[in-house]
Amino acid sequence: MAKDTFFQKKITLNAGGKLIDLSTPKVMGIINITPDSFYPESRKPSINSAIMQAGQMLADGADFLDIGAYSSRPGADDISLQEEIDRLLPVVESLVSHYPEAILSIDTFRSSVAEAAIKAGAHMINDISGGQLDEVMFSTIARLQVPYIMMHMKGTPQNMAQQANYTNVYNEVFDYFIDRYYQLKTLGVHDVILDPGFGFAKTNEHNYTLMARLHEFNMLELPLLVGVSRKRMVYAVTGGAADDALNGTTALNTIALTKGANILRVHDVKEAVEAIKIYLMCKY
Repeated sequence: MAKDTFFQKKITLNAGGKLIDLSTPKVMGIINITPDSFYPESRKPSINSAIMQAGQMLADGADFLDIGAYSSRPGADDISLQEEIDRLLPVVESLVSHYPEAILSIDTFRSSVAEAAIKAGAHMINDISGGQLDEVMFSTIARLQVPYIMMHMKGTPQNMAQQANYTNVYNEVFDYFIDRYYQLKTLGVHDVILDPGFGFAKTNEHNYTLMARLHEFNMLELPLLVGVSRKRMVYAVTGGAADDALNGTTALNTIALTKGANILRVHDVKEAVEAIKIYLMCKY
């Protein structure tokens, strides 16, 4: 038995009728249809630019595309529900038309946006708030029966920087996952992915504590998504800014793979795919 299969971790997802095997790590490419996401190169606010980005990411080996119309960077402007829908749906519809085999994830914390996107052809929901910012998100996911990425965050994107207070960050995130997964399981949600929320209401010390203990989340026996791509936790150590953080991101992604990450959420798909290939060569 491989050393990382001690726990009977769930390693499959049903996304749009396709069974996805996560025993081999997968890559999720980020497409931000926003004008103000923290990494300027990820901003694809027009339908054409989003389609081109999606095509390149799929060619580079992306297994999922994560589409977001609401910027969740620290201090980002709040936008209305209608504005989020108006940005998102035309892009989702175009991507479904151009790339019908692509698995589309929708980055939203609003249940009505989630439902509209799923009806437009998307396959899964990535919720930065873990259901905390919309009280009917969990019941909506249960009704839609789609995979749900549950991230840990405190507060909102507008105030989360002021919420980075913990007695023990790992214990708090772990307990949060137990509590909220129990609610989802009670509602009959089958496919849940956990995201510790690197950079969301967390200092660099918190982020690296969670990375060091990432393998311990495998005790929850659920797939793990890691999103550290070009974040401050990288360039606060290596220097520079988001533009300079690709090498550091690849290093962190590789560490995450050794600790059980099943999905890498990234801006740079080709490099993440290469990291997985190298990791797999060394795995046994």
